[in-house]
Amino acid sequence: MAAPRDDLQWISTFLEAQAAEAGAARNTLLAYGRDLKDVAGWLDHRNNAFGQAARDDIEAYLIGCDAEGLSRATRARRLSAIRQLYHFAFEEGWRADNPAIQIKGPGRAKKLPKTLEVIEVDRLLEAARQTGRHPADRLRNTCLMELLYATGMRVSELMSLPVASARGDPNMLLVLGKGGKERMVPLSPPARDALRVWLTLRDEIDGERQAKGQPGSRFLFPSRGKEGHLTRHWFYLLIKDLAVTGGVDPQKVTPHTLRHAFATHLLANGADLRAIQALLGHADIATTEIYTHVLDARLSELVLEHHPLSRPGEARQSLNKDSENPKD
Repeated sequence: MAAPRDDLQWISTFLEAQAAEAGAARNTLLAYGRDLKDVAGWLDHRNNAFGQAARDDIEAYLIGCDAEGLSRATRARRLSAIRQLYHFAFEEGWRADNPAIQIKGPGRAKKLPKTLEVIEVDRLLEAARQTGRHPADRLRNTCLMELLYATGMRVSELMSLPVASARGDPNMLLVLGKGGKERMVPLSPPARDALRVWLTLRDEIDGERQAKGQPGSRFLFPSRGKEGHLTRHWFYLLIKDLAVTGGVDPQKVTPHTLRHAFATHLLANGADLRAIQALLGHADIATTEIYTHVLDARLSELVLEHHPLSRPGEARQSLNKDSENPKD
C-alpha cells in the first residue's frame, strides 16, 4: 500500500484504523492525534516527515520534550503514540523499517494512586443526596455516586451507559470498557435502589421531552450536549463540589478516586486480586497489583500515626518505665 502523501494523512489514516480495528476509545484517539500532530510539527520545522524520519530524529524530538520540561508520563505517552504509528506504517508497507522500535522510553514515576477512607466516601455519598438545584438533580447525583463506588467503573464508562443496560432492576450491569471489551459488574443494594429511583424519574423527564416533539435519549444520564450524555468534565466539577459539601479535602477527590477506593476497600476486606482485576477491566494483573501497595502504605501510615512507640520520646519513656519496674 502506498504511503500517504503527507503527515496529516498519516495521522488520520492511523486514527481511522485504530477506531475501526482496535476499537480505540474516543479519548484515546484524541490523545494520539494531539501527540502525533506535535511530532509532525516538530519534524516539519526541520524539513522532515514521518516517511523519512530516522531513529536519531525521534530521539532528538524526545530530548527536546525533556528540555521543555514535559513530565516523564507525557514523554512516555508521546513515544507510545510514535511507536504505534510506526508499527502500523510498517504493517501497511508505508516503510520498510520501524525507526522507533528500539527506543527506550523515560518510564513513569512510580506513584501510588490516591484513595479515600470509607468514612470519606460516605460523606461524598451523603453530599450527593443534598447537592442539586432540583430534586431530580439530587436523585441523579446520588445514582451517579452510588454506581461509581459500587462498581469501580471508569467515569467515561459510567457517563456513556445506555439506558437499556439498566432496565429490569438488574443485579449486574454490562459495561463497555477500553478496546470495546465488555464486562459484568455487580450492583450493591444501595446502588440498585438509587438506580431504580433515578430510572423512573429519568423516563418521566424523557417522556415529557418526547411529548414536546424532542428526541428521546438512549443514555442513562442524558444531556443536551453534542455527545448526548453527561461528560467527564461535568462530573469532575460535580465531585469537587461534593467534596466541599461533604467536608472532604478536594485535593484528594477526582473522578478516578472512587475507582481507586472501590478496589482498595475490596482488597482490604479480603477480595481476591483476580476478581478485582475482572471488575476493573484491567488487561494485566500487574495493573491491579498497585492496590496491594496502596493498602500496604496505608497500613504503615496507620501504625506510624497510632502506635505509641512511633511518637518521638515515647519509646524512650516506655523503656525507662520498664527499667524502673523490672519484672520478677
